[in-house]
Amino acid sequence: MARLEPPQRENPPMLYLVATPIGNLGDMSLRAIEVLREVDLIASEDTRKTGVLLQHFGINKPQLAFHEHNEQQAGPRIVGLLKQGQSVALVTDAGTPGIADPGFTLVRRVIDEQLEVTMVPGPTGLIMALVLSGLAVHSFTFRGFAPRKPGPRRRFLEVDAQSPHTLIFYESPYRIAAFLNDALEVYGDRPAALANDLTKLFERVERGTLAQLLQCDLVKKPKGEYVVVIAGIVRKPRASAGDDDDEPPMPPASLR
Repeated sequence: MARLEPPQRENPPMLYLVATPIGNLGDMSLRAIEVLREVDLIASEDTRKTGVLLQHFGINKPQLAFHEHNEQQAGPRIVGLLKQGQSVALVTDAGTPGIADPGFTLVRRVIDEQLEVTMVPGPTGLIMALVLSGLAVHSFTFRGFAPRKPGPRRRFLEVDAQSPHTLIFYESPYRIAAFLNDALEVYGDRPAALANDLTKLFERVERGTLAQLLQCDLVKKPKGEYVVVIAGIVRKPRASAGDDDDEPPMPPASLR
């Protein structure tokens, strides 16, 4: 059993990557609220959205915009503040910073400067969608958003055409039908799942083959954000004497 430690009374100065809810404010952790209240500055992907979150929890802290369009300017400024002994929290629009957003570039800057960085874990859409998909979870590949144009998107998908791992993608409502069509063309009619508006009031997860998902109303009447989970390629097992168990070992509870 994993050994749990009591919460720290004071969070030392460093960069905190703080996960925030992906749709349900009830998923905000006590530690996330505590850290956001104690840091000197909050670096936000969208200061307006984060402002609503902070107001809801009664947090009054200055914000600095940090997104893909200004990361080259804002990144060094944040590093400078950390060198002065200040604490900075990084939050994304929703979910875990560093996944499908520019947070990883800031983490690399901080590490290169040999400064301290830690994380306040929390909601992550890709993991929730994977677990709810019913597909294999012991080995998976997260690919993020596919390119918008058909040609580059198909080439992007072809990279994993022979992968045995479960594949996970993010997609917008404007391109979900085109994405599934291209996935069907590249991968064939594999088992898949389509997760929509996770943790929200009208959360839905559709399961079936890629062809079946193309016919569901989540695709015909798209809205909200999507996570697409697609089974990896299935290879026929080679006969091996005395090899009765191919199942991967169960990880310890502290890593689950």
